[in-house]
Amino acid sequence: MLSQDHAVTLKALAAACPELREGADIDAIGDVVPGFVAWPSGTDQAAGLLRAAAEHDLAVVFRGTGSRLGWGVPPDRCDLVVDTGRMDAVLEHAAGDLVARVQPGAQMGGVADLLALAGQEIALDVPATATVGGVVASGLTGPRRLRYGSPRDLLIGITVVLADGTVAHSGGKVVAGYDLGKLFAGSAGTLGLITEATFRLHPLPAARRFVTAEFVAPTVGCDAVAAAANSPLVASAVELRRAAPGGPLQVAVLLEGSPDGVAARAGRMADLLGAAEVAPEAPSWWPGPLDFTAAGTLIRVSFWVSALGRVLDAIDGAAAGSGTAPGVYGSAGAGVLYLEFPPGVAGVSSFTGALRAALDHERGGVVVLAAPAPAEP
Repeated sequence: MLSQDHAVTLKALAAACPELREGADIDAIGDVVPGFVAWPSGTDQAAGLLRAAAEHDLAVVFRGTGSRLGWGVPPDRCDLVVDTGRMDAVLEHAAGDLVARVQPGAQMGGVADLLALAGQEIALDVPATATVGGVVASGLTGPRRLRYGSPRDLLIGITVVLADGTVAHSGGKVVAGYDLGKLFAGSAGTLGLITEATFRLHPLPAARRFVTAEFVAPTVGCDAVAAAANSPLVASAVELRRAAPGGPLQVAVLLEGSPDGVAARAGRMADLLGAAEVAPEAPSWWPGPLDFTAAGTLIRVSFWVSALGRVLDAIDGAAAGSGTAPGVYGSAGAGVLYLEFPPGVAGVSSFTGALRAALDHERGGVVVLAAPAPAEP
């Protein structure tokens, strides 16, 4: 039998959003099972829902596919999950203006297929199943961030619902007024619910070439990354991989554009890197869209590109001191690396602390994205 308070809350939420049920174990975030789950159909229902939640002092979590709800620290309390699954439409595609306005529950793969019919794209390398709202809220991006930027750089308009149910708009087909998009991008759902996002689009490239090289000497590899990233040859991505601390650096550069132009630029980039190979396909180790859902630990390190060598040295030092051996990969040309630890590895907390201390003077950021480090023995 429902308590009186529970029944009153249920009635208030259902009045705002009919698509509502009580939470279940499948909805748990960490070990916290929400009291309710709701599926608003648009901005108006979402505003009414959050207004009711605020009136009843409910703790709210927003959910797309839920694939990144395990990133970061889980909530201590969750009374209501607001799922964006019913807000999944492409509301507008102005192909002539290179602009698309999309609801937050739309999956990026479906949006990409629709835009590709007009030869256009949202230039973010993200999982096809990721939702638009989740991509913006998590700041998710991929290798081509070097050329096109992250979600905050491609957003030119946004509609959000704040915690008290207030609806706020920013921008449109051009940015105007206070840029809420940059504030909400990467906010992890802590500031409000994104209900519409307007993106600046880019033409799909007609051709691509990958220029790859391997460097045994870390200093030479770091110099190659900096040279490629800053070259007037306009790389779309400069990626790095190192399988283990102290190992050789594998570097790959992506070039995009017209077939003739890309071929010429790729040849010049191969000369710049030295002993490099050119191919139309990515190397086998080229990172796919970041979709880390394993039980291990994923750490993101951000830094100035000029500090890459010192960052790798700091990773090696932290690994030696903690007895760990993380794999390293990421957009080195854009100043972002990811470190992966398999499940059950001890020493991750020690590694993280040592790396943060070592990079403090480099102005480098160290963030544990997924799966808390295991307890130290």
